[in-house]
Amino acid sequence: MSVTKRERRNPWAWVPSLYFAEGIPYVIIMTVSVIMYKRLGISNAQIALYTSWLYLPWVIKPIWSPVVDILKTKRYWIIIMQLVVGAGLAGVAFTIPVSSFFRYTLAFFWLLAFSSATHDIAADGFYMLGLTKHEQAFFVGIRSTFYRFAMLTGQGLLVILAGYFETSTGLPPVDVQVLAETKSGAITRFDPDSIPFKQAAEEEQKVIANSKTLVIPTMEITNEASDSILQKIRKWNTDHGFYSGEETVTSEAGDKQSWWNEHIAQKLEAFLKKNFGADRTVGEKITPGNIGIAFFTLARPPETDKSIIVNFSREKGDKSIMLVEGFRFSFNNTNWNVPACFAIQLDPKLSKDSSANFTARSGNIPLAWSLTFIILAALFILFFIYHKVILPHPKTDVPSTNNQRDMAGFWKEFFSTFGSFFKKKEIGVMLAFLLLYRLGESQLVKLASPFLLDAQEFGGLGLTTGDLGMVYGTVGMISLTIGGLLGGFLAARNGLKYWIWWMIVAMNLPNLVYVYLSQTLPESMPIIYLSVAVEQFGYGFGFTAFMLYMIYISEGKHKTAHFAITTGFMALGMMIPGMVSGWLQEIVGYSNFFIWVMFCTLPGFLVMIFVKIDPEFGIKKE
Repeated sequence: MSVTKRERRNPWAWVPSLYFAEGIPYVIIMTVSVIMYKRLGISNAQIALYTSWLYLPWVIKPIWSPVVDILKTKRYWIIIMQLVVGAGLAGVAFTIPVSSFFRYTLAFFWLLAFSSATHDIAADGFYMLGLTKHEQAFFVGIRSTFYRFAMLTGQGLLVILAGYFETSTGLPPVDVQVLAETKSGAITRFDPDSIPFKQAAEEEQKVIANSKTLVIPTMEITNEASDSILQKIRKWNTDHGFYSGEETVTSEAGDKQSWWNEHIAQKLEAFLKKNFGADRTVGEKITPGNIGIAFFTLARPPETDKSIIVNFSREKGDKSIMLVEGFRFSFNNTNWNVPACFAIQLDPKLSKDSSANFTARSGNIPLAWSLTFIILAALFILFFIYHKVILPHPKTDVPSTNNQRDMAGFWKEFFSTFGSFFKKKEIGVMLAFLLLYRLGESQLVKLASPFLLDAQEFGGLGLTTGDLGMVYGTVGMISLTIGGLLGGFLAARNGLKYWIWWMIVAMNLPNLVYVYLSQTLPESMPIIYLSVAVEQFGYGFGFTAFMLYMIYISEGKHKTAHFAITTGFMALGMMIPGMVSGWLQEIVGYSNFFIWVMFCTLPGFLVMIFVKIDPEFGIKKE
């Protein structure tokens, strides 16, 4: 029987583009959203909590996957979901600049998450319908490669693009050199009204510093003097609207405390702050070091109803010279010519001449990310048009009948399939493996990008958005790919059982690089590149064991449905720990948080003692 051109297309025409389109929404939802919210000023606790909830569609994907079979064709679902994804990306783009952007963009990310998960179901099913058995085996590596290209595009190119827009829409950076000098001096006085600024409305817009050099004598001051100066600066900046505040999502219940928050969360938070808090000091209270104050203003007012955000942080130099107040300023039409204040404090143990360089960077961050998402929306409209034309129409791609009797039989079989999965021998060990193997990584992945972006004064590395895109999009993604390919090659050579202990070590031990980075805060980009490369290679190599084990426990009569169930538990294992990771990090700081991540790797090793695998599984048969 002849096959028409409508029923068959060259797989090279649609398999690569289909799996590239499948990967882009996932990396945007899970990774790019975290970076975007961090740049827009959302707290780590809220980023981790709300973006972790976005795993839910993948958790419950097995429950509604039959709907894709029952209603319409796989081809129909693919095309419609790409159109919906495009609309969702446009929704994110147009709601970023609004005042309540956090809740509105989250709503569109939820739409993207459900659309992306549905697209995954349809694409994986269509792959089996549109290709012969031989083509399925041949193109499995191709689809994986283009899915990884999507990861590279999201973590690298898109973030670099957003960083470029941030830079190009911003004002020229302003450098301030801070000199700590061993000379006598008086305690700093806070008197912003006496600071002269040259204001000229005809100048090009720029950030003006009252001085490019700030000299601070190395001397100790009293705690009372230090607290008084910092409180005055904080009040000045707050009263004049320089601290715009982080966007929050509030409960309709107002100030009413939940039972959990009142009796569990607050007490646990108090305990953690007391014993592991980032600001905890040991022994006697240290007399603070001297404080220096400098000021910023704008050359001219911003456009009507527009704000200019200025971020100020240390670029390089002695870490004993610390920015303690004035990290992020918001200038508008009412405060553009009022001096915004920042304070630099010396470590009291600093007793020699030293220096550090600080930089004020500005950029229209909402506009930059809006432009990025508009480009993404346009890309998915193109995907929608292209796949509507190019995807084949396999004869087997038909919806299940909606006859009532057949539907009843279908649901009986559906629940029987679920039941057979949970009747598997040693199901408890299997579920423990799925939930605990990535326990450390599930928390690390939510805070790695915020750590790299945060200023050194907050315990981060202070990278720019473009720097972050280069780190993860180049050596990070290359190392991840090499690790994954090597893991697959070795597993096919010697079997999963032979390599699984090495793979769990590779998955978890390289997380130590973040302990190192958070303890030393290196300024050397090669060291940061190397650290991320080691961690990503280990993740790529170790994740091979996780995927192969999911295939192993799915073997049997309902392997497709059972594999979908394992992916749901995989997403659940990422969602729940990720939800609390940001809250925990804000309490204990980055350094202690990454030590906690290492402790969280131990349950995965413990479960491995009880895991049983056929020694022949995974070995390539001749």
